[in-house]
Amino acid sequence: MTDIDLPIVENDEPTVERPITNDGFFPDIDPAQFVGEMRIRDGVTPERRRRALIDAIITVGNQLVAWRETRVLGGLATLAAVASPKIDGESRLVQLYRTAVFSEAKAKLVERYRDADITKAGKDQVEDLEPSIGELRRDSVYAVRDILGVGRVVVELI
Repeated sequence: MTDIDLPIVENDEPTVERPITNDGFFPDIDPAQFVGEMRIRDGVTPERRRRALIDAIITVGNQLVAWRETRVLGGLATLAAVASPKIDGESRLVQLYRTAVFSEAKAKLVERYRDADITKAGKDQVEDLEPSIGELRRDSVYAVRDILGVGRVVVELI
């Protein structure tokens, strides 16, 4: 038997993640857009990104159940069909929905990555992320409240 040298083929093409199919009313979510807009690092695997986005879609969707049902009963089949000003050619409501999902997903990723074994220096960096998690969640809540058309209330305990 003779040895055959097989050529080494390198695949430099990035893996294309398929969009996450939503419920039909809310828009599908593109993981690549999430990575670009939210500056997600390469160290976050596609599987973790997808899981965080799906969890965020569920979380945001749960907050909008009654609002969505009212629109569907009114004959509107999609979020994009709900009357709303367009910004950069896209419905303001669709953009707000994406902001809510992306912000919630990134908050989930930051939380999950901070629970790894870390050094003292790493622990200090993680503590610096705490405000970031809160700010991301705030952005998600604000976007949902803007969709609902209700005001934003910020209360701090003294």
